[in-house]
Amino acid sequence: MTTPHLKSITKLAGKRILLLGGTSGIGFAVAEAALEHGAFVVVSSSQLTKVENAVSRLKTSYPTDDFHSRISGFTCDLANPENLEENLLALLKQSTTTADGGQALLDHIVFTAGDLQKFKPIQELTVDYIRDWGTVRFVAPLILAKLVGPFICPSHTSSITLTSGSSTARPPPGWSMVVGYAGGIETMTRGLAVDLAPIRVNCVLPGAVHTEFWTSIPKEALDGVLKQYGEKTLVGHVAKPDDIAEAYIYAMKDNFCTGSSIHNNGGALLK
Repeated sequence: MTTPHLKSITKLAGKRILLLGGTSGIGFAVAEAALEHGAFVVVSSSQLTKVENAVSRLKTSYPTDDFHSRISGFTCDLANPENLEENLLALLKQSTTTADGGQALLDHIVFTAGDLQKFKPIQELTVDYIRDWGTVRFVAPLILAKLVGPFICPSHTSSITLTSGSSTARPPPGWSMVVGYAGGIETMTRGLAVDLAPIRVNCVLPGAVHTEFWTSIPKEALDGVLKQYGEKTLVGHVAKPDDIAEAYIYAMKDNFCTGSSIHNNGGALLK
């Protein structure tokens, strides 16, 4: 029997993918999915322990040499504006340097990075707080786009996928600053799609997702909070990271998708 040519599930096979924020939550789930599609994955976080733990978890979940040879990770601090460009440039160089000192260009970049900062009501906002909030989420993707040219294949088969959120369409009380940045990421996506063409640039807008960010909620209250958010959707539950990861996989695989916002919110905007 002739073996069929698998043209869909092999689209990411052998591709090199850098995931900023890839050590936890949605980013880690995208790393898992990309590995299963045959890609080389490079996960990045600001802390060495997080990178080491993520690489270890991936190797434990996928315990064969074929998978292990396609997993690596590097640190990159995105929170310090003074060193941001230097840190991103170092990450891009590390992510594309091969064992023999050569260069293997990136095919895709996924940006899910964020930092934990306490929400403040609008009456308590300061210029410094607003500026600090946007460094990782807004400034870093722009600087990344500035630097990426020599490190990514200049083709419509390459892509950058950013992350916003469904709250831009229906902001909760007290989220003016948060949705301001998130909405800016959506419009930035369209601008970068023009500026970086033929490289494709898209944005995923997740709804409520049960990730490590929920650990600040006391365990005894978490089930109630998840139920409350789940009731706001049409599917009756919050997402798991591997649900949302499928949107990023799609954005990488569809060579005709660029400048697009991909909504993944369980129908919450329809209730």
